[in-house]
Amino acid sequence: MLLWALREWPNREKRRTIVTAPILLLVGIAFVAAIILGIAARVFYVEEDPRIEAVVDLLPGANCGGCGQAGCSSAAEAMVKGEIPVNSCVVGGNEAAEAVGTFLGYDVTGAEPTLACATCEGGYRAARKYNYSGLQDCRAALQLYHGFIRCENGCLGMGSCRNACKFGAIQMSSATGLPVFDPERCVGCGSCVAACPKGIISLVGEQTKILHWNQYTQCLSPCRQRCPAQINIPKYLAHARKGEYAAALLTVKANNPLAIATGRVCPELCGTECRRQLQDDSLAINAVKRFLADWERESGERLKVPVAPDTGHRVAIVGGGPSGLAAAYYLARLGHRVEIFEMMPKLGGMPLYGIPEYRLSEEQYNWDIDGVLELGVKAHTGVALGKDITIRSLKAVGFEAVYLAIGLWHGRLLPFEGKELPGIYSGIDYLRRFHTEEEIITGQRFVIIGAGNVAMDCARSALRAGASKVILIFRFSRELMEANPHEITDAENEGVTMRCLLSPVRFIGEDNQLTGIEVEQVTLKANPGGMPDVTPIEGSKEIIPCDVVIQAVGQAADLDAIVEADGIEKTRFSTIDADEETLQTNIPGVFAGGDCFTGPRLLVEAVASGRFAARSIHYYITTGEIPPIEDRQREMMPPAMVDSLTNVKQIATRAVKPMIPVQERIGDFREVEGTISEEQCRSEAGRCLNCGIYCYDQDELPSSETRTATSCPNEPHIVEKEKDTVAG
Repeated sequence: MLLWALREWPNREKRRTIVTAPILLLVGIAFVAAIILGIAARVFYVEEDPRIEAVVDLLPGANCGGCGQAGCSSAAEAMVKGEIPVNSCVVGGNEAAEAVGTFLGYDVTGAEPTLACATCEGGYRAARKYNYSGLQDCRAALQLYHGFIRCENGCLGMGSCRNACKFGAIQMSSATGLPVFDPERCVGCGSCVAACPKGIISLVGEQTKILHWNQYTQCLSPCRQRCPAQINIPKYLAHARKGEYAAALLTVKANNPLAIATGRVCPELCGTECRRQLQDDSLAINAVKRFLADWERESGERLKVPVAPDTGHRVAIVGGGPSGLAAAYYLARLGHRVEIFEMMPKLGGMPLYGIPEYRLSEEQYNWDIDGVLELGVKAHTGVALGKDITIRSLKAVGFEAVYLAIGLWHGRLLPFEGKELPGIYSGIDYLRRFHTEEEIITGQRFVIIGAGNVAMDCARSALRAGASKVILIFRFSRELMEANPHEITDAENEGVTMRCLLSPVRFIGEDNQLTGIEVEQVTLKANPGGMPDVTPIEGSKEIIPCDVVIQAVGQAADLDAIVEADGIEKTRFSTIDADEETLQTNIPGVFAGGDCFTGPRLLVEAVASGRFAARSIHYYITTGEIPPIEDRQREMMPPAMVDSLTNVKQIATRAVKPMIPVQERIGDFREVEGTISEEQCRSEAGRCLNCGIYCYDQDELPSSETRTATSCPNEPHIVEKEKDTVAG
């Protein structure tokens, strides 16, 4: 053993030397490298800006990449260097922007918050091309024959967007298979946008929503296409059905800030296109909207709407009616400084001074008006254009744009013999007095000339004010009456006598007092493209005794003052001449909308005009140019108008609003119609077919209709259009 140890000793020393040599070599290299690095550190030393670390501490530390940088450290460095604005952090929002901006001494204006939203509403229910059983990821599925959903815009529903969200803001609905976004959690980082291979998720700010207008390339239900205000009706009905009243009303207010007023007097054009009526009855859409508006008013707490930071731009709005109020509302939400100039003592326009209390009370309407003013809009009443102010004077004090929404305040009068007799008034003059300190026009025997809503309002108001007999005369047939059908029915039920095919000839008086009106019967002859030709029947003249005649035969604007003072051009119809695509007049920076541009229209149309004007004005004062609306939807989209429905359960119980009995209405200006109950609201909203979520096979469409190729125009149920069937 000892001899063996002695023999091995030299070999062991040799092996130890072999192992030790590399270690010594590495140590030597490390020593040399350390010396070199030490020298380099002294030669190439760059001191880190201490502000970077401070800015990192001011950021939320989410490292989401929503700002376009690799993380918060990179973002902080870019902010310090001025490469990105201090409001770039989407998670921290305005609070972080103000903190960083204050620290660095930069502009602290916050960026407009954006939220994720998906354009697809069809989800897995869209027609499939094949069954997919691969990796459960939308991006993987799309690689296989461009996905298994026939609709090019259809959500694949595998939740790649949900998995990409770092803030838990997205859940996949078990009912629809679609992503549901939580606005409280969403920070607008864009991770879901990047993860969606179909490109149907986008980050949308309030400015984008306000400036957007319907396009043929959208998935638009028939009711939404027909609504002048372009309200997303299926969306707010879906919220109402689930009891989400705040979300439902905010959906309405996205396009219409006057929900109280329109909830009472809108003729519900949307209902005429409701596909539910193919099966039973159309939805009581406006009744649901009225419930939502009253729900907010009765709560006493107004829902908060997003408002952009102050831009410093100033806009003057002349006219405090629905069009002016709507324009003010949206311009204020876009961050502009808005002031309204109204000639009457109160804001509200024709709905306030022309619609009777039994249809829309001043107290109710004021809730809508106050909602506009609470956004910071200033109002000046008792100020008349052409007298107290001019367009030039408004521009001289710093207003960059002027919106003329002056309405039609002058009632037209027929130029018949006896027109100068006392007791002859226009419908506008008659109705206005119920809302001012002027003496109310009274009498026992009234004759109303006309058949529009103003005529019905005059007739029904006269009965409430003490008239013993009210006769309404109209020279055309009953079918051509312009008033809402239910207004005509209500007027008759309350005691108004309707006499159609009767034309006025002259007014008769005695001792300078109106005693009657001479009329004659007429016949009608069809006139292609216009109203029928009227031919008097010989020997049919008669005299209707009366002491008051109300002429509701048209309205006009008094434009002489502004034409003379400012050079505004007008049309041959005595309305303001403006570009239909922008609403800009012949004077740059001056826009016109509402009735003074279109002629007498509906309240909801005036609201739409105001929002459209706000779009043009916003672009004008911020960029100097007003871009056209690409592929703007102007007509109903043919594929949406299906002819029949199958597999639709019949639910014919349309919600009916409570009403005051007829015998209690005379002499009483209380509101006739009431608001439906919460139970009725949710039940009625549940009747909605949720139209507008399916793509039609474009190969089956005529070439003239292929511009709707990316539209998803209809029902979640099986629908039939002519010979084509689309299965859901």
